[in-house]
Amino acid sequence: MTFKIGLLGLGTVGTGTAQILLDSSGRNPLLHEIEIHRVGVRSLDKPRSVALPPEIITTDLEAIVTDPEIDIIVELLGGLEPARSLILQAIAHGKHIVTANKAVISRYGAEIFTAAEEAGVYVLLEAAVGGGIPVIQALKQSLGANRIRSITGIVNGTTNYILTRMQTEGGDFEDILADAQKLGYAEADPTADVDGLDAGDKIAILASLAFAGRIKLEEVHCEGIRQVSAVDIAYAQKLGFTIKLLAVAKREETLLEAESIDSEMLQVRVHPTLVPQTHPLASINGVYNAILVEGEPLGQVMFFGPGAGSGATASAVVSDIMNIAAVLKTAGESHRLNPLLSCIHQHYCAIAPISELISRFYVRFLTKDLAGVIGYLGTCFGKHNVSLESIVQIGLRNNVAEIVVVTHNVREGNFREALAEIRQLEAIDSIPSILRVL
Repeated sequence: MTFKIGLLGLGTVGTGTAQILLDSSGRNPLLHEIEIHRVGVRSLDKPRSVALPPEIITTDLEAIVTDPEIDIIVELLGGLEPARSLILQAIAHGKHIVTANKAVISRYGAEIFTAAEEAGVYVLLEAAVGGGIPVIQALKQSLGANRIRSITGIVNGTTNYILTRMQTEGGDFEDILADAQKLGYAEADPTADVDGLDAGDKIAILASLAFAGRIKLEEVHCEGIRQVSAVDIAYAQKLGFTIKLLAVAKREETLLEAESIDSEMLQVRVHPTLVPQTHPLASINGVYNAILVEGEPLGQVMFFGPGAGSGATASAVVSDIMNIAAVLKTAGESHRLNPLLSCIHQHYCAIAPISELISRFYVRFLTKDLAGVIGYLGTCFGKHNVSLESIVQIGLRNNVAEIVVVTHNVREGNFREALAEIRQLEAIDSIPSILRVL
C-alpha cells in the first residue's frame, strides 16, 4: 500500500521533509510506503538542494490539492494566504492535512477543524509548535489521562537567543537584535517574534489542546521583549532571576480573592518574565525551546529541544505523515476519525481578562532625588492593596535615583491603578520597566 503526498512548499522545512522521505534507510519501515507524488513551489527556477524529478514540481498549487491520487497534503508554505484557502480546498477534496503553519491554525483553526470533521479527514500540526519537540501528540495522547493545570513555555527561539545574549554579554536589545538578523536567527521584520505574536499563536494552539476547547486569538494577551534592557537583566540576576519570554496557559484556580471569576476560566498570555534561577526553564538558552506541563496525577513534565530548523521541524512533519498513514493502513477506507489524533472540540474556552489576573511584578522607577520618595511609593501601592516584597534604591546618577520594587502576588488591575497614580507624583521621572515575576 502506497500513500501519496502532495508537498506544498520547498523551503527550509519542505526540503528537510523531502530529504527524510527520499532517504528512508534506517528509519521506520512505514516510510517505504510513503511517496512524494507532487511538489508545489512558487518558482520553478529557484535552485534546490534536494533532488526531485522535475516533472513532479509545479507552480499550480490548486492542481495538487485537487489531485484525486493524493492522500495527504503537507502544507509548508507559511503565511495566511494562500495556505488557508489551499488547506480548505484540500479538505473539501477529501485530503488529510499535515501543516507546520501556526499562524493559520491559531487564526482559522475553528474553520479548518470543523471542515475536517465534516469531511472525515485529519489535520495534524505537530510541527506548528516547538519545532521537533513532540508536545502536540503528547497533549493529545500520552497526557490524555491527566487534568492539565498549566502549560508554561519558552516557545520562540529568536527571543530566547536575544535574551540569552543580553544576559551573557550585557548588551542592549537593539544591538543584539541587529546581530541576530545578520546571523539569520531573526527575520528582517522581527515583529512577530520580538512582540510576542509568534509565541501567542503557539500558546493558543497548546491551550486549545490542553483544555479541550477553542481559543480566540484576540483574547491572548501578548507583550514582547523590546522593553527589556541590559539594566533589567543585571538587576534580575542580582535578585536571583533570569528574564525569559514565557507563554503561559493555566486554569484560574490559583486566583486570589477572585470570586467574580469563573473557576473554569483560563489565563492565556505571553510576556517577558523574571524566572527564578532554580526553575527548570531558567537554564533554557539560545534558540532552544522548552515546554513545562503540569497536570494531575502526573505532576510536572518538561519537553525540551530545538524549536526550529530544517531537521527538527521536518522530523515533526514526517511523524504526522506517518501517523496518518498508519491509521489509514490499519483502518481502511471506511474508518472513523481517531479521537486521539483529531481535534473535535467545538466550544470556546473562557479567557480571563488580564486586569483580573494575579501576579508578582518587578518595576524600575527613575525618580528625582527628593526626600521621602520611597515613602510616597509605599503609600500609593498600599492604597491600592498592592503588597510589596521589596523596595530598594539602587543608585543615584545626575540627580536621578533608580528604585526597584518587587511586589507580592497582586491583582493586575490594582497594580495598574497604583502605577497610574504614581505616574502623577512630582518625584517620578519615568517608569522604564514593568515585568512580571514567575
